[in-house]
Amino acid sequence: MLYAIVDIETTGGSPKASKITEIAIYKHNGKEIIDEFISLINPEMKIPDFIIRLTGINDRMVQGAPKFYEVAKQIIEFTEDCVFVAHNVGFDYGILRQEFKWLGYDFRKPHLCTVRASRYVLPGHESYSLGKLSRNLGIEIKGRHRAGGDALATAHLFTILHDKDKTNLHSFIQEEINPRILHPNLNVDALEEIPSKTGVYKFFNEDNQLIYIGKSKQIRTRIDQHLRNTNSKKGIQMMKEISRIEYDLTGSELIALLLESQLIKQHRPLFNRQLTKSRFPFGIYDTMNAQGYLQLEIERTAKKQSIPLISFTTRAEAARYMDSICNNYELCQKLCDIYPTESSCFHYEIQKCKGACIEEETPDEYNERAQTLIDKLTFSGESFYVLDRGRNKGEKSLVLVERGSICGFGYAPFHFQNQPIFKWSRYIEYTQEDRDARTILNQFLKKNSEIQVIRF
Repeated sequence: MLYAIVDIETTGGSPKASKITEIAIYKHNGKEIIDEFISLINPEMKIPDFIIRLTGINDRMVQGAPKFYEVAKQIIEFTEDCVFVAHNVGFDYGILRQEFKWLGYDFRKPHLCTVRASRYVLPGHESYSLGKLSRNLGIEIKGRHRAGGDALATAHLFTILHDKDKTNLHSFIQEEINPRILHPNLNVDALEEIPSKTGVYKFFNEDNQLIYIGKSKQIRTRIDQHLRNTNSKKGIQMMKEISRIEYDLTGSELIALLLESQLIKQHRPLFNRQLTKSRFPFGIYDTMNAQGYLQLEIERTAKKQSIPLISFTTRAEAARYMDSICNNYELCQKLCDIYPTESSCFHYEIQKCKGACIEEETPDEYNERAQTLIDKLTFSGESFYVLDRGRNKGEKSLVLVERGSICGFGYAPFHFQNQPIFKWSRYIEYTQEDRDARTILNQFLKKNSEIQVIRF
Protein backbone atom coordinates (compact mmCIF):
# COMPACT_ATOMS: atom_id res chain seq x y z
CA MET A 1 0.00 0.00 0.00
CA LEU A 2 1.25 3.48 -0.89
CA TYR A 3 0.66 6.68 1.08
CA ALA A 4 0.81 10.33 0.01
CA ILE A 5 1.79 12.30 3.10
CA VAL A 6 0.72 15.89 2.54
CA ASP A 7 1.07 19.30 4.11
CA ILE A 8 -0.36 22.50 2.63
CA GLU A 9 0.20 26.17 3.41
CA THR A 10 -2.59 28.57 2.43
CA THR A 11 -3.64 32.20 2.41
CA GLY A 12 -5.80 31.40 5.46
CA GLY A 13 -9.51 31.29 6.12
CA SER A 14 -12.04 28.65 5.13
CA PRO A 15 -11.39 26.15 2.30
CA LYS A 16 -13.79 28.08 0.05
CA ALA A 17 -12.00 31.39 0.63
CA SER A 18 -8.34 30.41 0.83
CA LYS A 19 -5.82 29.38 -1.79
CA ILE A 20 -2.72 27.20 -1.63
CA THR A 21 0.66 28.92 -1.34
CA GLU A 22 2.81 25.81 -0.90
CA ILE A 23 2.32 22.04 -1.11
CA ALA A 24 4.58 19.16 -0.09
CA ILE A 25 3.86 15.48 -0.73
CA TYR A 26 6.04 12.60 0.39
CA LYS A 27 5.25 9.21 -1.13
CA HIS A 28 5.66 6.49 1.51
CA ASN A 29 5.53 2.69 1.11
CA GLY A 30 4.88 1.93 4.77
CA LYS A 31 8.56 1.61 5.60
CA GLU A 32 10.18 4.73 4.18
CA ILE A 33 9.82 7.73 1.89
CA ILE A 34 10.30 6.74 -1.76
CA ASP A 35 9.55 9.98 -3.60
CA GLU A 36 8.67 13.62 -3.02
CA PHE A 37 6.91 16.56 -4.63
CA ILE A 38 7.36 20.07 -3.17
CA SER A 39 6.39 23.35 -4.75
CA LEU A 40 5.43 26.90 -3.94
CA ILE A 41 2.11 27.82 -5.56
CA ASN A 42 1.05 31.22 -6.86
CA PRO A 43 -2.32 31.75 -5.12
CA GLU A 44 -3.29 34.55 -7.53
CA MET A 45 -4.24 36.71 -4.55
CA LYS A 46 -2.46 38.79 -1.93
CA ILE A 47 -1.11 36.83 1.05
CA PRO A 48 -2.32 38.34 4.37
CA ASP A 49 0.29 39.74 6.72
CA PHE A 50 -0.49 37.30 9.55
CA ILE A 51 0.11 34.37 7.16
CA ILE A 52 3.42 35.91 6.06
CA ARG A 53 4.46 36.17 9.72
CA LEU A 54 3.42 32.54 10.38
CA THR A 55 4.90 30.83 7.31
CA GLY A 56 7.45 33.29 5.98
CA ILE A 57 5.89 32.92 2.52
CA ASN A 58 5.33 36.34 0.92
CA ASP A 59 3.98 37.67 -2.38
CA ARG A 60 7.46 38.07 -3.89
CA MET A 61 8.32 34.40 -3.22
CA VAL A 62 5.26 33.05 -5.05
CA GLN A 63 5.27 35.58 -7.90
CA GLY A 64 7.14 33.27 -10.25
CA ALA A 65 5.74 30.01 -8.81
CA PRO A 66 3.34 27.85 -10.85
CA LYS A 67 -0.39 28.43 -10.46
CA PHE A 68 -2.35 25.48 -9.10
CA TYR A 69 -3.82 24.48 -12.45
CA GLU A 70 -0.28 24.19 -13.81
CA VAL A 71 0.66 21.46 -11.29
CA ALA A 72 -2.79 19.85 -10.86
CA LYS A 73 -2.17 16.99 -13.29
CA GLN A 74 1.21 16.30 -11.71
CA ILE A 75 -0.42 16.07 -8.24
CA ILE A 76 -3.06 13.64 -9.54
CA GLU A 77 -0.41 11.42 -11.12
CA PHE A 78 1.92 11.63 -8.12
CA THR A 79 -0.83 10.57 -5.65
CA GLU A 80 -2.34 7.86 -7.86
CA ASP A 81 -3.25 4.68 -5.90
CA CYS A 82 -2.19 6.37 -2.64
CA VAL A 83 -3.93 6.85 0.69
CA PHE A 84 -4.01 10.59 1.47
CA VAL A 85 -2.32 11.18 4.86
CA ALA A 86 -2.03 14.41 6.83
CA HIS A 87 -1.85 15.70 10.38
CA ASN A 88 -5.42 16.98 10.79
CA VAL A 89 -6.36 15.52 7.43
CA GLY A 90 -9.70 17.34 7.23
CA PHE A 91 -7.94 20.64 6.58
CA ASP A 92 -5.38 19.61 3.96
CA TYR A 93 -7.72 17.22 2.16
CA GLY A 94 -10.53 19.79 2.14
CA ILE A 95 -8.28 22.55 0.77
CA LEU A 96 -6.92 20.33 -2.01
CA ARG A 97 -10.39 19.06 -2.95
CA GLN A 98 -11.61 22.65 -3.20
CA GLU A 99 -8.73 23.67 -5.48
CA PHE A 100 -9.55 20.76 -7.79
CA LYS A 101 -13.26 21.56 -7.61
CA TRP A 102 -12.55 25.06 -8.97
CA LEU A 103 -10.97 23.29 -11.93
CA GLY A 104 -14.03 21.08 -12.40
CA TYR A 105 -12.32 17.91 -11.12
CA ASP A 106 -13.64 15.72 -8.27
CA PHE A 107 -10.51 14.74 -6.28
CA ARG A 108 -11.38 11.87 -3.94
CA LYS A 109 -9.10 9.48 -2.07
CA PRO A 110 -9.17 7.25 0.99
CA HIS A 111 -7.58 9.29 3.76
CA LEU A 112 -6.00 8.92 7.17
CA CYS A 113 -5.49 11.45 9.95
CA THR A 114 -2.27 11.08 11.94
CA VAL A 115 -3.77 13.09 14.81
CA ARG A 116 -6.58 10.54 15.33
CA ALA A 117 -4.28 7.58 14.72
CA SER A 118 -1.64 8.90 17.15
CA ARG A 119 -4.15 9.20 19.98
CA TYR A 120 -4.78 5.45 19.79
CA VAL A 121 -1.44 4.04 18.63
CA LEU A 122 0.61 6.38 20.86
CA PRO A 123 -1.63 7.09 23.89
CA GLY A 124 -0.66 9.21 26.87
CA HIS A 125 0.80 12.32 25.24
CA GLU A 126 -0.27 15.66 26.69
CA SER A 127 -0.65 17.19 23.23
CA TYR A 128 -1.02 15.75 19.75
CA SER A 129 -0.15 18.92 17.86
CA LEU A 130 2.53 18.23 15.28
CA GLY A 131 5.09 20.44 17.00
CA LYS A 132 4.72 19.04 20.53
CA LEU A 133 4.24 15.41 19.47
CA SER A 134 7.32 15.58 17.20
CA ARG A 135 9.38 17.08 20.01
CA ASN A 136 8.29 14.29 22.40
CA LEU A 137 9.16 11.61 19.82
CA GLY A 138 12.51 13.13 18.92
CA ILE A 139 11.44 14.18 15.42
CA GLU A 140 13.20 17.33 14.25
CA ILE A 141 11.08 19.74 12.18
CA LYS A 142 13.24 21.70 9.78
CA GLY A 143 11.05 24.58 8.72
CA ARG A 144 8.00 24.72 10.99
CA HIS A 145 4.85 26.04 9.26
CA ARG A 146 6.41 25.35 5.88
CA ALA A 147 4.88 22.56 3.84
CA GLY A 148 8.14 20.68 3.29
CA GLY A 149 9.18 20.67 6.95
CA ASP A 150 5.76 19.81 8.35
CA ALA A 151 5.09 17.10 5.76
CA LEU A 152 8.49 15.51 6.40
CA ALA A 153 7.82 15.47 10.16
CA THR A 154 4.42 13.90 9.49
CA ALA A 155 6.13 11.26 7.30
CA HIS A 156 8.54 10.38 10.14
CA LEU A 157 5.58 10.22 12.55
CA PHE A 158 3.76 7.96 10.09
CA THR A 159 6.75 5.61 9.98
CA ILE A 160 6.63 5.31 13.77
CA LEU A 161 2.88 4.63 13.72
CA HIS A 162 3.21 2.06 10.95
CA ASP A 163 6.08 0.24 12.69
CA LYS A 164 4.32 0.21 16.05
CA ASP A 165 0.83 -0.95 15.02
CA LYS A 166 0.20 -1.43 11.31
CA THR A 167 -3.17 -3.15 11.84
CA ASN A 168 -4.60 -0.49 14.15
CA LEU A 169 -3.23 2.24 11.91
CA HIS A 170 -5.01 0.81 8.87
CA SER A 171 -8.31 0.87 10.77
CA PHE A 172 -8.13 4.69 10.62
CA ILE A 173 -8.19 4.79 6.83
CA GLN A 174 -11.50 6.32 5.76
CA GLU A 175 -12.73 5.24 2.36
CA GLU A 176 -14.08 8.14 0.35
CA ILE A 177 -17.81 8.23 -0.29
CA ASN A 178 -18.63 6.77 -3.69
CA PRO A 179 -21.40 8.88 -5.30
CA ARG A 180 -22.17 6.10 -7.81
CA ILE A 181 -23.67 3.82 -5.15
CA LEU A 182 -25.76 6.56 -3.48
CA HIS A 183 -29.21 7.87 -4.44
CA PRO A 184 -28.90 10.07 -7.55
CA ASN A 185 -30.81 12.92 -5.85
CA LEU A 186 -28.38 13.16 -2.92
CA ASN A 187 -26.18 16.25 -3.24
CA VAL A 188 -22.80 14.82 -2.26
CA ASP A 189 -21.09 18.24 -2.50
CA ALA A 190 -23.50 19.62 0.12
CA LEU A 191 -22.19 17.06 2.62
CA GLU A 192 -19.01 19.10 2.93
CA GLU A 193 -21.04 21.96 4.43
CA ILE A 194 -22.15 19.77 7.36
CA PRO A 195 -20.00 20.55 10.42
CA SER A 196 -18.45 17.93 12.67
CA LYS A 197 -20.32 19.25 15.70
CA THR A 198 -22.86 17.87 18.17
CA GLY A 199 -26.39 17.56 16.91
CA VAL A 200 -29.21 15.51 15.42
CA TYR A 201 -29.42 14.51 11.76
CA LYS A 202 -32.34 13.29 9.62
CA PHE A 203 -32.41 11.22 6.44
CA PHE A 204 -35.24 11.57 3.90
CA ASN A 205 -36.07 9.38 0.90
CA GLU A 206 -37.10 10.53 -2.60
CA ASP A 207 -40.75 10.79 -1.44
CA ASN A 208 -39.66 13.23 1.29
CA GLN A 209 -40.39 10.64 4.00
CA LEU A 210 -38.26 10.79 7.11
CA ILE A 211 -36.57 7.37 7.21
CA TYR A 212 -33.90 7.75 9.92
CA ILE A 213 -32.99 10.02 12.83
CA GLY A 214 -29.65 9.90 14.60
CA LYS A 215 -27.44 11.95 16.89
CA SER A 216 -23.71 12.33 17.27
CA LYS A 217 -21.06 14.52 18.86
CA GLN A 218 -19.62 14.78 15.33
CA ILE A 219 -22.57 14.63 12.94
CA ARG A 220 -20.51 15.04 9.75
CA THR A 221 -18.32 12.07 10.67
CA ARG A 222 -21.34 9.95 11.64
CA ILE A 223 -23.20 10.79 8.43
CA ASP A 224 -20.10 9.86 6.42
CA GLN A 225 -20.08 6.48 8.18
CA HIS A 226 -23.69 5.87 7.16
CA LEU A 227 -22.87 6.69 3.56
CA ARG A 228 -19.99 4.21 3.54
CA ASN A 229 -21.80 1.43 5.38
CA THR A 230 -21.64 -1.67 3.21
CA ASN A 231 -21.28 -4.05 6.15
CA SER A 232 -24.96 -4.82 6.73
CA LYS A 233 -28.04 -5.39 4.60
CA LYS A 234 -29.93 -2.69 6.50
CA GLY A 235 -27.04 -0.22 6.10
CA ILE A 236 -26.83 -0.77 2.34
CA GLN A 237 -30.60 -0.45 1.90
CA MET A 238 -30.77 2.78 3.90
CA MET A 239 -27.71 4.24 2.16
CA LYS A 240 -29.35 3.75 -1.24
CA GLU A 241 -32.61 5.41 -0.13
CA ILE A 242 -31.14 8.64 1.33
CA SER A 243 -31.93 11.46 -1.08
CA ARG A 244 -31.80 14.42 1.33
CA ILE A 245 -30.17 15.17 4.68
CA GLU A 246 -31.13 17.74 7.32
CA TYR A 247 -29.45 18.44 10.63
CA ASP A 248 -29.91 20.50 13.79
CA LEU A 249 -26.92 21.54 15.87
CA THR A 250 -27.51 21.25 19.61
CA GLY A 251 -24.11 22.04 21.12
CA SER A 252 -25.10 19.95 24.12
CA GLU A 253 -24.82 16.16 23.90
CA LEU A 254 -27.64 15.86 26.46
CA ILE A 255 -30.03 17.88 24.29
CA ALA A 256 -29.00 15.80 21.26
CA LEU A 257 -29.92 12.63 23.18
CA LEU A 258 -33.24 14.01 24.39
CA LEU A 259 -34.17 15.47 21.00
CA GLU A 260 -33.29 12.27 19.15
CA SER A 261 -35.47 10.20 21.50
CA GLN A 262 -38.34 12.68 21.20
CA LEU A 263 -38.21 12.88 17.39
CA ILE A 264 -37.99 9.12 16.89
CA LYS A 265 -41.15 8.55 18.91
CA GLN A 266 -42.89 11.45 17.16
CA HIS A 267 -42.07 10.47 13.56
CA ARG A 268 -41.48 6.69 13.82
CA PRO A 269 -38.92 6.55 10.95
CA LEU A 270 -38.66 3.29 9.03
CA PHE A 271 -35.05 2.55 9.93
CA ASN A 272 -35.50 3.52 13.59
CA ARG A 273 -38.36 1.06 13.99
CA GLN A 274 -36.73 -0.82 16.84
CA LEU A 275 -36.51 2.47 18.79
CA THR A 276 -39.99 3.89 18.22
CA LYS A 277 -41.38 2.38 21.42
CA SER A 278 -38.39 2.59 23.69
CA ARG A 279 -34.66 2.29 23.35
CA PHE A 280 -34.73 0.98 26.94
CA PRO A 281 -37.35 -1.83 27.00
CA PHE A 282 -36.59 -2.95 30.57
CA GLY A 283 -37.10 -0.83 33.66
CA ILE A 284 -36.85 -0.96 37.45
CA TYR A 285 -40.11 -0.15 39.25
CA ASP A 286 -40.87 0.31 42.95
CA THR A 287 -43.87 -1.08 44.80
CA MET A 288 -44.87 -1.56 48.44
CA ASN A 289 -45.48 -5.17 49.53
CA ALA A 290 -48.10 -6.36 52.01
CA GLN A 291 -45.62 -6.19 54.88
CA GLY A 292 -44.82 -2.51 54.18
CA TYR A 293 -41.40 -2.99 52.56
CA LEU A 294 -40.40 -1.14 49.41
CA GLN A 295 -39.77 -3.66 46.65
CA LEU A 296 -37.85 -3.15 43.41
CA GLU A 297 -38.61 -5.28 40.36
CA ILE A 298 -37.46 -5.54 36.76
CA GLU A 299 -40.28 -5.37 34.22
CA ARG A 300 -40.73 -4.70 30.52
CA THR A 301 -41.64 -1.04 30.15
CA ALA A 302 -44.31 -1.95 27.58
CA LYS A 303 -46.28 -3.69 30.35
CA LYS A 304 -46.33 -0.64 32.60
CA GLN A 305 -48.16 2.66 32.36
CA SER A 306 -45.89 4.44 34.82
CA ILE A 307 -42.39 5.77 34.11
CA PRO A 308 -39.65 3.47 35.52
CA LEU A 309 -37.14 4.66 38.10
CA ILE A 310 -34.46 3.82 35.53
CA SER A 311 -34.49 1.74 32.36
CA PHE A 312 -32.08 -0.43 30.39
CA THR A 313 -31.43 -1.88 26.97
CA THR A 314 -31.42 -5.51 28.20
CA ARG A 315 -32.72 -7.46 31.19
CA ALA A 316 -29.16 -8.59 31.94
CA GLU A 317 -28.03 -4.96 32.16
CA ALA A 318 -30.90 -4.21 34.55
CA ALA A 319 -30.01 -7.25 36.68
CA ARG A 320 -26.37 -6.14 36.93
CA TYR A 321 -27.47 -2.70 38.05
CA MET A 322 -29.88 -4.19 40.60
CA ASP A 323 -27.06 -6.31 42.00
CA SER A 324 -24.83 -3.23 42.35
CA ILE A 325 -27.45 -1.19 44.20
CA CYS A 326 -28.08 -4.09 46.57
CA ASN A 327 -24.44 -3.84 47.57
CA ASN A 328 -24.18 -0.04 47.56
CA TYR A 329 -27.40 0.62 49.50
CA GLU A 330 -27.44 -2.57 51.63
CA LEU A 331 -30.73 -3.66 50.11
CA CYS A 332 -32.25 -7.14 50.30
CA GLN A 333 -31.82 -9.47 47.31
CA LYS A 334 -35.28 -10.92 47.83
CA LEU A 335 -36.90 -7.48 47.79
CA CYS A 336 -34.83 -6.49 44.74
CA ASP A 337 -36.02 -9.25 42.42
CA ILE A 338 -32.64 -11.01 42.47
CA TYR A 339 -33.09 -13.98 44.83
CA PRO A 340 -36.59 -15.47 44.77
CA THR A 341 -37.14 -17.41 47.98
CA GLU A 342 -39.75 -18.04 50.68
CA SER A 343 -37.14 -17.55 53.38
CA SER A 344 -34.01 -15.43 53.79
CA CYS A 345 -31.89 -14.24 50.86
CA PHE A 346 -28.30 -15.30 50.23
CA HIS A 347 -26.90 -11.98 51.41
CA TYR A 348 -28.59 -12.54 54.80
CA GLU A 349 -26.77 -15.87 55.13
CA ILE A 350 -23.40 -14.12 54.61
CA GLN A 351 -24.42 -11.19 56.84
CA LYS A 352 -24.68 -8.60 54.03
CA CYS A 353 -28.48 -8.21 54.40
CA LYS A 354 -30.00 -6.89 57.61
CA GLY A 355 -32.97 -9.26 57.46
CA ALA A 356 -35.80 -7.41 55.70
CA CYS A 357 -36.42 -10.65 53.78
CA ILE A 358 -37.57 -12.37 57.01
CA GLU A 359 -38.91 -9.19 58.68
CA GLU A 360 -35.97 -9.09 61.06
CA GLU A 361 -35.30 -5.49 60.02
CA THR A 362 -38.25 -3.11 60.36
CA PRO A 363 -39.90 -1.61 57.27
CA ASP A 364 -39.02 1.91 58.45
CA GLU A 365 -35.31 1.11 58.76
CA TYR A 366 -35.16 -0.71 55.42
CA ASN A 367 -37.32 1.75 53.52
CA GLU A 368 -35.12 4.66 54.54
CA ARG A 369 -32.21 3.20 52.54
CA ALA A 370 -34.44 2.15 49.64
CA GLN A 371 -36.00 5.60 49.50
CA THR A 372 -32.56 7.22 49.33
CA LEU A 373 -31.93 5.28 46.14
CA ILE A 374 -35.39 6.09 44.73
CA ASP A 375 -34.92 9.79 45.48
CA LYS A 376 -31.63 9.76 43.61
CA LEU A 377 -33.11 8.05 40.55
CA THR A 378 -36.19 10.27 40.42
CA PHE A 379 -34.31 13.44 41.42
CA SER A 380 -36.45 13.35 44.60
CA GLY A 381 -38.88 15.91 43.26
CA GLU A 382 -36.03 18.38 42.79
CA SER A 383 -36.12 21.35 40.44
CA PHE A 384 -32.95 22.32 38.63
CA TYR A 385 -31.35 23.40 35.37
CA VAL A 386 -28.55 21.52 33.62
CA LEU A 387 -26.25 24.04 31.94
CA ASP A 388 -24.03 23.02 29.07
CA ARG A 389 -22.38 24.42 25.93
CA GLY A 390 -24.56 26.07 23.33
CA ARG A 391 -24.59 25.86 19.55
CA ASN A 392 -22.06 28.70 19.36
CA LYS A 393 -19.79 30.68 21.67
CA GLY A 394 -22.46 33.28 22.35
CA GLU A 395 -24.93 31.02 24.12
CA LYS A 396 -25.45 28.28 26.69
CA SER A 397 -27.89 25.38 26.63
CA LEU A 398 -30.38 24.67 29.39
CA VAL A 399 -32.36 21.56 30.32
CA LEU A 400 -35.14 22.20 32.84
CA VAL A 401 -36.21 19.65 35.46
CA GLU A 402 -39.17 20.64 37.64
CA ARG A 403 -40.25 18.55 40.62
CA GLY A 404 -38.34 15.58 39.23
CA SER A 405 -39.78 15.76 35.69
CA ILE A 406 -37.90 16.85 32.57
CA CYS A 407 -39.89 19.77 31.18
CA GLY A 408 -37.86 20.84 28.16
CA PHE A 409 -34.70 22.50 26.92
CA GLY A 410 -33.51 25.61 25.14
CA TYR A 411 -30.75 28.16 24.61
CA ALA A 412 -29.92 31.43 26.30
CA PRO A 413 -27.40 34.26 25.71
CA PHE A 414 -24.04 33.41 27.26
CA HIS A 415 -24.42 35.86 30.16
CA PHE A 416 -28.03 34.94 30.99
CA GLN A 417 -27.00 33.82 34.50
CA ASN A 418 -26.89 37.50 35.47
CA GLN A 419 -30.71 37.39 35.29
CA PRO A 420 -32.88 36.14 38.19
CA ILE A 421 -33.37 32.38 37.92
CA PHE A 422 -37.16 32.70 37.66
CA LYS A 423 -36.65 34.39 34.27
CA TRP A 424 -34.66 31.48 32.81
CA SER A 425 -37.81 29.58 31.86
CA ARG A 426 -38.38 32.05 29.00
CA TYR A 427 -35.62 30.23 27.12
CA ILE A 428 -37.16 26.78 27.52
CA GLU A 429 -39.17 25.03 24.82
CA TYR A 430 -41.48 22.81 26.83
CA THR A 431 -41.88 19.18 25.78
CA GLN A 432 -43.73 16.16 27.10
CA GLU A 433 -41.48 13.82 29.07
CA ASP A 434 -41.21 10.36 27.53
CA ARG A 435 -40.32 7.22 29.47
CA ASP A 436 -36.71 7.28 28.23
CA ALA A 437 -35.91 10.89 29.14
CA ARG A 438 -35.24 10.25 32.81
CA THR A 439 -32.84 7.42 32.02
CA ILE A 440 -31.07 9.57 29.43
CA LEU A 441 -30.62 12.34 32.01
CA ASN A 442 -29.55 9.92 34.75
CA GLN A 443 -26.92 8.28 32.56
CA PHE A 444 -25.67 11.61 31.23
CA LEU A 445 -25.22 13.11 34.71
CA LYS A 446 -23.50 9.93 35.88
CA LYS A 447 -20.98 10.08 33.00
CA ASN A 448 -20.51 13.86 33.21
CA SER A 449 -20.15 14.61 36.92
CA GLU A 450 -18.51 17.96 36.13
CA ILE A 451 -21.59 19.31 34.34
CA GLN A 452 -23.12 22.44 35.87
CA VAL A 453 -26.40 21.83 37.74
CA ILE A 454 -28.26 24.82 39.22
CA ARG A 455 -30.96 23.90 41.75
CA PHE A 456 -33.81 26.19 42.71
